[in-house]
Amino acid sequence: MSNMKYLILRRITQIGLLVLYFGAHAYGWKMLSGTISSSSVLGTIPLSDPFAVLQMLAAGASLGLDVIVGAIIITLFYGIIGGRAFCSWVCPVNMVTDAAAWVRRKMLIDKIERKVWVTRNARYYMIAIALVVSAVAGFAAFEIVSPITIFNRGVIFGFGAGAGLLVAIFLLDLFVLKNAWCGHLCPLGGVHSLLGKYALLSVKHNSDNCTLCMKCKDVCPEVQVLNMIGKRSERVVQPECTNCGRCIDVCDDDALGFDILALGNKK
Repeated sequence: MSNMKYLILRRITQIGLLVLYFGAHAYGWKMLSGTISSSSVLGTIPLSDPFAVLQMLAAGASLGLDVIVGAIIITLFYGIIGGRAFCSWVCPVNMVTDAAAWVRRKMLIDKIERKVWVTRNARYYMIAIALVVSAVAGFAAFEIVSPITIFNRGVIFGFGAGAGLLVAIFLLDLFVLKNAWCGHLCPLGGVHSLLGKYALLSVKHNSDNCTLCMKCKDVCPEVQVLNMIGKRSERVVQPECTNCGRCIDVCDDDALGFDILALGNKK
C-alpha cells in the first residue's frame, strides 16, 4: 500500500470534507458548514470560492464582507502554498475523473487512437465565458451547472437529476478524451492554475535517480507538466500541476517528491 500513500491521503481528505458538510446539515456540526462554494470553519472563519465570487461580482451582486474575506483567505492559501491542490485534494469530482482514468488504463483505452482533440487552454476560455454569461444573466452562471456544486449538494441534500452530469463526465473521460473535464474543460481548475502559479509547494524531479520507466507520465492528469523527465532535474513549474502525488506514488526510483521552494531558488 506504500505506493498509494498520496492517493489514500487525498481520498481521506475529500471524503472527510464531504462528511463534515453532511454532518453540519444533518447534525448541526460546527467544524465545517455550508458548501465548497461558501463555507464557515467553526462558525467563525469564512471560506469562499474565488471563482464564484468573481461570477457574483460580474452579475452585479452586492457581497458581504465575510464572503470577500473568505475569498481572500482561499486565494492566499492556494496562491502562496497549495498551488492547484484544490483540484486533487478537495474537489469531489476528482474522485469521478480518477475512476474514469483508472478504468481507461485497465481497459487499455489509452492505446486506441482517438480523433477527438481539445486544447488544454479551453478551461481558460471557459472562465471568460462563465463571467460574460454571469454578467448578462445576472447570476453566477457556472454555479448553476457546476458538477462540483452538484456533487457537494448531492451529498448534503440528496442526488437528483444532476447526478446525470457526473455520469456524463465519467463517460466523457472514459470514452471520448483522457482527463477531459479536469485536464481541459473545468474553469475552476483554470482559476486555481492561475492562483497557484507561484505557490511554494510543488513536485521536484531528480534525474540522477530516474530510470525512464515513464510510469509517472502514464498516471499524470496534466502530463505536459512533466516535460523535464529524461532531461534534467527540475521542479514542476507549470501551474496546471494539481500536486496530486500520483507521479510520486508510482515512482519506484525515488526520482520524484514534494518540495517546498526556497525563496529565490527555482530549481
